Amino acid sequence: MPRLLVDVGPLRQHRDFRLLIGGQLVSLLGSNLTLVAVPYQVYLLTHSSLWVGTASLLQLPPLVAGSLWGGVLGDRYDRRTLFVASSLVLALLSAALALNTAGGDLASLLSLAALAAGAGGFAGPVRTATIPVLVGPDELVAAYSVNQVIVNVAAILGAALAGVLIAAVGLVACYGIDATSFAILALATARMRPLPPSGAHAGIALTRAVADGFRYIRATPLAQAVYLIDLNAMVFGLPRALFPAVALTLYHGGARTVGLLYAAPGVGALAMALGTGWIAHVRRRGRLVVLVVVGWGLAMAIFGLVPVPAVGLACLAGAGAMDVVSTVLRNTVLQSAITDEFRSRVSAIQLAVVTGGPRLGDLEAGAVASLTSTEFSIVSGGIACIVGAVALARWRRTFWRDGADRQAAAPPRDGG
Repeated sequence: MPRLLVDVGPLRQHRDFRLLIGGQLVSLLGSNLTLVAVPYQVYLLTHSSLWVGTASLLQLPPLVAGSLWGGVLGDRYDRRTLFVASSLVLALLSAALALNTAGGDLASLLSLAALAAGAGGFAGPVRTATIPVLVGPDELVAAYSVNQVIVNVAAILGAALAGVLIAAVGLVACYGIDATSFAILALATARMRPLPPSGAHAGIALTRAVADGFRYIRATPLAQAVYLIDLNAMVFGLPRALFPAVALTLYHGGARTVGLLYAAPGVGALAMALGTGWIAHVRRRGRLVVLVVVGWGLAMAIFGLVPVPAVGLACLAGAGAMDVVSTVLRNTVLQSAITDEFRSRVSAIQLAVVTGGPRLGDLEAGAVASLTSTEFSIVSGGIACIVGAVALARWRRTFWRDGADRQAAAPPRDGG
């Protein structure tokens, strides 16, 4: 049983890791309230899944720009200071979203959501690059598994609570709680020890530092395969932009049903995250990543084919469980293969992929649904996800056979 259950050793042994995880749990709970509130508010204002997808896509450019900037600065300056500052900015933006619910229009909602995405993008690579510094190399799988547990606990509670709050109190409660949660994260992070960068980058231009991170990716086929397999799943196999339409038109529910759809992947993900002890013993990690992505696509296809709430929620939960396996393996492979001086920049590119993919997927799902139907959009996306995973396995055969056990190419030196 100990080999099967998640290893909580990093929480017991590292105070700063406990502070980071505790702050993240509270913050992510608030963030998941906003994750439901924004698309639901957009759908109420427009009655269009295409607009929901467009709203998500508009957040992509500031998110990518913020993550790249955060990655560069995270390799130059104290990461604790950057984390505290970004948390306070996010608290202010969530408070602005709360104030905007009183008579705010679509344009102001989209603008504030885009700014929040940029600030969240800035904080993401700093957080990801901090975890390997707080724990030992042999504790990375356990640390990322613990992180997955808190991510999915927050996803379940936040999404479910959002539906209840929207129905009982209104959207302003979701945004207000989110603002408070970011303030708590800032306080928790401020109690951590300083986290100065290990490399010396002061004399290197920001654009050149970003370019060095991309050069690393171009020189590492394994990293390319990891990013592409995730993009494939998120772009084609994550129809979250359609959740309001599914809940209100196919399932004939309301805000609570929307909350359940957003929470369902987290339920499956949490169940899997609690039993991730076996993942540390997987040898051919690339093969397992491909297989779980195929399973993800199959679950989404069934979700679209069977318009029954219980079946749909079960499919989303199963997909969430598969995503945990993929996420833990992908993070472990990448963070084990890079040096700390490049960690924030590579994490920034990874964040752009992980968070940008779902936003592209929102637009894809919304556009296809507007041209065909909600059901067709979900099913076709699931099938495309399966085809893409198989194609990538054939293209990157080393990733399928032995990719995760190979050492990535050494990253280029700054200015080299």
